[in-house]
Amino acid sequence: MNASVAIQSLPEAADDEELIRVVDEVIAYIKSTGLNCYVGPFETAIEGDYDELMDIVKECQHIAIRAGAPSVAAYIKVTYRPEGDVLTIDKKVTKHHQ
Repeated sequence: MNASVAIQSLPEAADDEELIRVVDEVIAYIKSTGLNCYVGPFETAIEGDYDELMDIVKECQHIAIRAGAPSVAAYIKVTYRPEGDVLTIDKKVTKHHQ
């Protein structure tokens, strides 16, 4: 695993319920990839191969639009180590959730 990504999708929505519905569809897509992910209150972290993660980031925008959002913004954080492994989600947060 040479990369990890944190994505916060911010779809345009009429109200909070609609915003949550669209974001939930994006999260469902991320979970469907089978990659290790961690859903937090502001963003979802995903681990995997850099190129695959970049494709997922792109598809998250398409998912939000197909779910009915007229527009979507996203904040993305990327850690990439082409010649080795990055720190895992578990190593970063497990000790805080026991």
